[in-house]
Amino acid sequence: MPTTSYPGVYIEEISGGVRPLAAASTSTAAFVGLAEMGPQEATRVTSWSDFQRLYGAFLPRDFLAHSVFQFFNNGGRQCYVVRVTRDEAATASITLRNRAEPPAPGFTFSAASAGAWGNSLVLQIEDGTTDPGNTFKVSVRRQSDPAVVPPDFLTSTPIVETFDNLSVDPGSPDFVVTVLNAKSNLIRASTRAENTAVQRGLLRGGGAPELSTDTPRVFRINVNGDGFQDVTLPAAAGPTPTAAEAVASAIQESVSGLTPNKASNGEAFTGFTCEVEGTGQEARLVLRSGTSSATSSVRVQPVAGDDAADQLKLSPATGGRAEDGLAPRLPAKADVLQVGDAPVENVVTAVTPGVDGDAEVPETRFADAFARLDAITDFSILAVPGVGTTAMMNLGMAYCSNRQLRDVFYIGETGHQDTTAEQADAFQKGLTAPNSYGAVYFPWVKAPDPTGRSRDPILLPPSGYIAGLYARIDASRGVWKAPAGTEASLNGVVGLATDLSDVQHGNLNLAGVDVLRRFPQAGVVAFGARTISSDPQWRYVPVRRTAIMLRVSIYYGIQWAVFEPNDEPLWSQLRLTVGSFMMTLFRQGAFQGASPAQAFFVQCDKETTTQADIDNGVVNVLVGFAPLKPAEFVVVKISQKAGMASG
Repeated sequence: MPTTSYPGVYIEEISGGVRPLAAASTSTAAFVGLAEMGPQEATRVTSWSDFQRLYGAFLPRDFLAHSVFQFFNNGGRQCYVVRVTRDEAATASITLRNRAEPPAPGFTFSAASAGAWGNSLVLQIEDGTTDPGNTFKVSVRRQSDPAVVPPDFLTSTPIVETFDNLSVDPGSPDFVVTVLNAKSNLIRASTRAENTAVQRGLLRGGGAPELSTDTPRVFRINVNGDGFQDVTLPAAAGPTPTAAEAVASAIQESVSGLTPNKASNGEAFTGFTCEVEGTGQEARLVLRSGTSSATSSVRVQPVAGDDAADQLKLSPATGGRAEDGLAPRLPAKADVLQVGDAPVENVVTAVTPGVDGDAEVPETRFADAFARLDAITDFSILAVPGVGTTAMMNLGMAYCSNRQLRDVFYIGETGHQDTTAEQADAFQKGLTAPNSYGAVYFPWVKAPDPTGRSRDPILLPPSGYIAGLYARIDASRGVWKAPAGTEASLNGVVGLATDLSDVQHGNLNLAGVDVLRRFPQAGVVAFGARTISSDPQWRYVPVRRTAIMLRVSIYYGIQWAVFEPNDEPLWSQLRLTVGSFMMTLFRQGAFQGASPAQAFFVQCDKETTTQADIDNGVVNVLVGFAPLKPAEFVVVKISQKAGMASG
């Protein structure tokens, strides 16, 4: 209520009483399976290209990639992927020596995930662009043709990732381990324990230094981060046959005589040296700090214009190159380093090949991976493509029915070897824990081989197609519409592993096996919408999925009610909020009934919430709905009208 003090109009916003409650998404899927590469934690994928970037290409005997491709091809918009690996799977890696003398193992670069795919990665190590003495650059290529070798490799294979100006200082934001592990999709880095070398910070000048008599004989120097100070060279350090040595001696004497700005840098100045390295045109001045430490450094810059820093070629613009105390830890430079497949020689100190493994993956390995989805609440469909066993079906349905909100539906399939109606029926009878949180589809489908290896169609599991179909029907008709019928055509299918007769289809339908059929006008379609449950209330897929949608929507939509006073005003708001949501769905055609009273009810009052409930902090909301059930059997009765007089 506003504080009134002057005559006039006061305006105040108040709540309308109805809190919006949005319908939960029902079309986001989660796929669990074997992939070429990629993270093992559950990762959201929003397109086929997104999947390829993270998880690689199709595998010849595993069907995760095929199924995700067909999910998007059949109407899916987004999904989660959980990668499973075999026991023998290993990560490709290569260890490089550092630049110290004598050298030691410096950094290990490895593929971002396990698998033989990592053996195709090729690294190029160069100096960094902005500070070549203290940083380095990593370029990553991926070999597609094993026959291409250096020198053709560098020109024929494009760079897919580049990371420049990387540091070996763990405290730097550009530390190689931090940058690669956070930003690269392909490689990771780790520091070797042996990589501990430090040196006196130095500045190596450009070749053939000169000092003209008419040039200002001054420059600025910063030793060990002490701050820049001006240095003036004496006239004696002039152009003579021994000018470089004379200049070096003058620089050493001038700098070592400076007073440090920081007391801790005293030794850096008193021990400072300047020497001539090389002879003739190869001669250069080398300035070294008096201390060896990670922070040891020497920097030179001109005071103004063309002075001694440029004449002596000590500034970066004239070829001066600073190498700080950590410079020996930089990885050795190399043009072509095959991760996981390089010979152990020269700069390479160790290699571990990437391996996929060949062992069969037990169903329990996939079921264990379900736990990575526990914290994810915005998916509602689960599939393990290609693992068509009764054990996998039981595990999948059990996971869905045991989730806290029971908010996920499992799409299962028979095995690729199940090609007859009798085998499909035996599959259903072999299930030990059937419930309404799963459906099984039969048979597998025939589709063109996306890899191009086979000219003939290959067999693919139907679960990826069906998950995409669910998403497409949900978007166009609603989750309450059965994802089956002549409009439920499957894109990317050229045939079925087996074509069933009407009688065979009928027997499987009554057993709870959802059959894929091929019809002349519609093509290959899903022509079944039953769950595995024997409970007539939950016989149909759209009924169970509608209930899941209602449960999740209401659960998240009334969180605001927690800790509100538990009395009639709260109950009234709950009735209004949930009732408004149910009315919206009724108008969309989600329920049976000609009127809202016939279609649903929402009760929250003293009957549902007793005084004992109130004392225990409980408020009960009872919601009922009349589900739409699909017209499985359309019976047309035709009779002949007889005895009519002719006109």
